[in-house]
Amino acid sequence: MTSIGTYPDISVALEDRVATITIRRPPFNYFDVTLINAIADAFTDLDAMPECRALVLAAEGKAFCAGADFAGGDRLDKDNAAAGKDDSAFKKRSGRLYQEAVRLFRNKKPVVCAVQGAAIGGGLGLALVGDFRVTCPEARFSANFSRLGFHPGFGLTHTLPALIGPQKAHLMFYSGRRVPGDQAVAWGLADVLVAQDQVLASAQALAREIAGSAPLAVQSIRETVRMGLADRVQAATDRELGEQQWLLKTADAKEGIKATAERREPAFKGN
Repeated sequence: MTSIGTYPDISVALEDRVATITIRRPPFNYFDVTLINAIADAFTDLDAMPECRALVLAAEGKAFCAGADFAGGDRLDKDNAAAGKDDSAFKKRSGRLYQEAVRLFRNKKPVVCAVQGAAIGGGLGLALVGDFRVTCPEARFSANFSRLGFHPGFGLTHTLPALIGPQKAHLMFYSGRRVPGDQAVAWGLADVLVAQDQVLASAQALAREIAGSAPLAVQSIRETVRMGLADRVQAATDRELGEQQWLLKTADAKEGIKATAERREPAFKGN
């Protein structure tokens, strides 16, 4: 296995024509602009390498990605933004984040996500960047934004209904429920179910299977079947950002974020 490049908080290694990008922010792998930018840069660099034919996106630790860290000021300033005191800063920061997220959908080579744990909120959005997802019974998939008094982001309002259909997507959006790995596979949210300690190896095996096909044909087919996807995600994130911006000013959002940080049930009042 050959190490490729140097990127903040991720490692990239190439073996058997498959590149494995590993997020290294355990245990929960919360993301920010820096992390998404690093993954997008790695995708772009690997697109230019003919010796790489498929990608695996994996993570160290307990979670695949638990979304944005609401305790981290660089990710979301919960006190200022929720109080409406830092509206322009939130829009600028989140706008940069979503620009980087859209870059992930513009890559040319197939991506298999190895989801060994929770993929929550924006972490679910990151998992849906992949063409395929390998997971395990212990994994949990959740679009928990409504439990935060917040609006989905990362293009999920497009990618989730497109993948599992509007009814199941609406159920996930409205309830914020956590979908376990076996149910995720049954719903089409994930593709392969294996034991937790086999998730990465199985994702790499699937990527190697893809890499055994003619690379130009695979890229051409992928471009056709995903035609316009990045533009649709861009349109979705534009709408999502506007909705997030006003919802963050509500008392419910402040309560939802606080309750999550305190690990308790929120008491929403509809204001």
